[in-house]
Amino acid sequence: MSEDRRLVEAGRVCLVNYGPLLGKLVVIVNVIDGKRVLVDGPSSVNGVARQIVPLARLSLTTIKVDIEDGARLTTLAKAYKEADVAKKWAESSWAKTIARKAAKAKLNDFDRFKLMVARKTRARVVNTQLKKMLKK
Repeated sequence: MSEDRRLVEAGRVCLVNYGPLLGKLVVIVNVIDGKRVLVDGPSSVNGVARQIVPLARLSLTTIKVDIEDGARLTTLAKAYKEADVAKKWAESSWAKTIARKAAKAKLNDFDRFKLMVARKTRARVVNTQLKKMLKK
């Protein structure tokens, strides 16, 4: 089977997309039924306790941890660190996009103004160089 497939299975790392855990990474520990799964943070790593979450609140990633169904917390934490989930997630374009959006949301009014001026300046330089190239 292809590694880029995102199957709902034990060990699949997911991003919570709704609720109080919004933006946290969790690992599926067990599949309860077609709509709910048992997830864990693990709590020793990112503070998410073991709980039942609807699949609609999770976004599956391509990252997978090697665990069995219903793995204990210590087993999960060990496998989480061995799989180097935090590093893989930080290197993904998905995480970079989320970080970029968060940084942009933190900008105050003056920072947004400086960004606008920098864009205009860059556009002016690019357009003048382009016109010079077209004249030749």
